[in-house]
Amino acid sequence: MESPFNIRVMLLFTIFSSVTLIHVSCFEFQVGDRAGWIVPPTNHTKFYNDWASEKRFKIGDIIRFNYRKDSVMEVSETEYKNCNTTRPTFFSNTGDTIFTLDRHGFFYFISGSFGHCQRGQKIIIRVVEQDQVKNATSSASRNPTILSYKFFVIVFVFLCLA
Repeated sequence: MESPFNIRVMLLFTIFSSVTLIHVSCFEFQVGDRAGWIVPPTNHTKFYNDWASEKRFKIGDIIRFNYRKDSVMEVSETEYKNCNTTRPTFFSNTGDTIFTLDRHGFFYFISGSFGHCQRGQKIIIRVVEQDQVKNATSSASRNPTILSYKFFVIVFVFLCLA
C-alpha cells in the first residue's frame, strides 16, 4: 500500500500535467516610447498617431503618459479635432498618468497645456475588438504574461496540509 504522501504527490503531478496555462494578454504601453508625452518636433506633428498606428491595443491594456509640466486629457473626437480643453472626460497632471483601455473603439487624448495640442501633442488610440485580436498576429512589442500558478499553490498547500 502506498503512503499518503506518495498518493498526494501523484495527484499533484496529475493536476499539474492536465491544466493548460492561460495567457494574459494585457500589456502596458509607454506613450511615445522613450520620448514620452512631449510637444513633438515642428516637422513631425503626427508623431503620436504614427506611434499608435504601429501598436495593437486591446481591452485591458494600459497606456502610460510620462511628462513634465504638462497634462493629459481624454476628450471626444470633436474636442480632439478642435484641440478643445474645456470638456475632458478624463484629466491628469501627475507627470506619470496611467490609463486603462476599458472598451473597444477609439480613445482621443490631447495635452491640456496651452498650444501643445495645436503643435501635435495629441493621439488617437484604437482598441480592437476581441475577435480581431484573436485573428491577428501579435505585435512584436507585446509579451504575453503567463498567469501565476495560484491554483497549483492552493492545491499543493491543501495536499500538504491534509
